[in-house]
Amino acid sequence: MHMGKEIRMNRLFNKRSGNTLVIALDHPVGWGVIPGIDTIRETMAKIVRAKPDAVTMLKGTAERVYAEFSGQIPFINKLTTFAPYHPAYDVKVGDVVEAVRLGADAVAIGCTVCGTDQRQLLAQLGALSRDATEFGMPTVTHIYPKGELIDKKDWYQPEHVMYAARAGAELGIDIIKTFYTGDKRSYARVIESCPARVVVSGGPKLPDVIDVFRMTRDAIDVGARGVTYGRNVWQSDKPIAMVHALKHIIHKKGAVNEALDIFNDSKE
Repeated sequence: MHMGKEIRMNRLFNKRSGNTLVIALDHPVGWGVIPGIDTIRETMAKIVRAKPDAVTMLKGTAERVYAEFSGQIPFINKLTTFAPYHPAYDVKVGDVVEAVRLGADAVAIGCTVCGTDQRQLLAQLGALSRDATEFGMPTVTHIYPKGELIDKKDWYQPEHVMYAARAGAELGIDIIKTFYTGDKRSYARVIESCPARVVVSGGPKLPDVIDVFRMTRDAIDVGARGVTYGRNVWQSDKPIAMVHALKHIIHKKGAVNEALDIFNDSKE
């Protein structure tokens, strides 16, 4: 491994557990200015205070908001984004040179498979992976089988998630962020079939915090190297407590009920 990449990867993963908790703040272009990121400065301050292992964002938030907190938490620069009018197509909005200039510790690239745009998106993913390698920059892909060639109800099927994860790994990506398949047995197949590190995507806000903790515990149990959550953290009534509870599971092998106690006992 390139020395620069090894140094940056070590910043992203907890030395005790070897896992990572990343908070995603890259939603505004893709999802709109939704609650939790409508007050981005306040949200950023809370997230930094909670000290996850990294945060993911686009360059505008990095330059205008994160800069105040730079050096406190590693940051992952998202180089692509989808939008409400092209939800399955990630367009390139940044590059690796710019990420280096911003001081990023990794770059993230979105990609949708199982759709008619797959060939362009895979080509983009491969090209950005190559560019990142030249600079010793770790790569993350947010890769999902949500293209229009399969039914929405099948997006979380193990064979599709397995394909998405493996496709990212085959293009040289270091960290694969993708759907959780819903149960430990099927997700273990995804992990086993992927030679890159896999982290769980949080997706839409779940009905109850215990659902988030259960998904996290189950994924870690079968070999996931962490999670990347957004709405399930900063749309919580207690985002700082949410981060602390998740770290207990991810880094200390904590039980679901212990995480729930941490969350409920917080006076945040």
